[in-house]
Amino acid sequence: MIATDSSTPGRSTGLVDRFGRVATDLRISLTDRCSLRCTYCMPAEGLVWLTKTERLNDDEIARLAEVFVGLGVTSIRLTGGEPLVHPTLVPMVARLAALDPRPELSLTTNGISLTRSAAQLVEAGLDRINVSLDTLDRDRFAELTRRDRLDDVLAGVAAAAAAGITPLKINTVLVRDSNLAEAPALLEWALRSGYQLRFIEHMPLDADHLWSRDAMVTADEILELLGAHFELVPQGHHGHAPAEEFDVVDGPGREHWAAASGHLGVIASVTRPFCRDCDRLRLTADGQLRTCLFAREETDLRGPLRDGASDAELGAIIATAVAGKQAGHGIGTATFVQPDRTMSAIGG
Repeated sequence: MIATDSSTPGRSTGLVDRFGRVATDLRISLTDRCSLRCTYCMPAEGLVWLTKTERLNDDEIARLAEVFVGLGVTSIRLTGGEPLVHPTLVPMVARLAALDPRPELSLTTNGISLTRSAAQLVEAGLDRINVSLDTLDRDRFAELTRRDRLDDVLAGVAAAAAAGITPLKINTVLVRDSNLAEAPALLEWALRSGYQLRFIEHMPLDADHLWSRDAMVTADEILELLGAHFELVPQGHHGHAPAEEFDVVDGPGREHWAAASGHLGVIASVTRPFCRDCDRLRLTADGQLRTCLFAREETDLRGPLRDGASDAELGAIIATAVAGKQAGHGIGTATFVQPDRTMSAIGG
């Protein structure tokens, strides 16, 4: 359903679903390709990538983004795969920044090539960057990602900070029997560097469908481990943001922290779901609209777009899809079935 502003006929004030949630946050996957092969995401040999014809081109992405903004979307996050491998990422950001009204623009990346593009992205209009980084240990990084690129990621994070991105957020997935014990060191590094660390529960979106809730590191475990080293003050959720926020007011190396106190986020999508406040939509690289990260059904926008649908017709298709958005992801229930698409194919 599209809600409209009665004072300005035809002006959309938001995409509203049957539970009263308003969709304002759009994740656009620019590509399904990635420069890493993280063990919890995809096989060592990679996946069967989309062809150039199957992927949306830049004009199609910009057109759909304009339609979404016209329907009330206020923030757009560019994802992948790895969005930095998209050859026209910088001009794509500039095109999205020129939309009216201008959405907030952010990027989720593994950071490997940020040294080459961070300053250009900021100049083009990028507002925020999240870098995925699970370890500061070189051997463990190579084990988790199947690539020896830790130095490149750390250089990319520093380049983003130097380009003026603030806050610069680091996304970390903890894996049992791998990097779990490194959590305190990761938080101390982030506090010392002035970055905002966010631990994310591992979600059932792996290519091999080997995810197990029993094997997953939960938010409770993460907070118990960190609480033994740091003084954490809960701040709750800010708006529709998925992270539960904490002020870090004391802990190891405090005299070297970049600020008097730091911040920590924990995204517990599995054990503490925030579905009732979800305001997100996802557009895959091949033009499919997903109203939930874990949805098993998608709405095709690429087909109507290429068949000549008008903006109004595309908007009606989007509104219908949003109206039918499911109540929640249902992980842990008897009816939950993991989506066929992996995280890299859906977009983070």
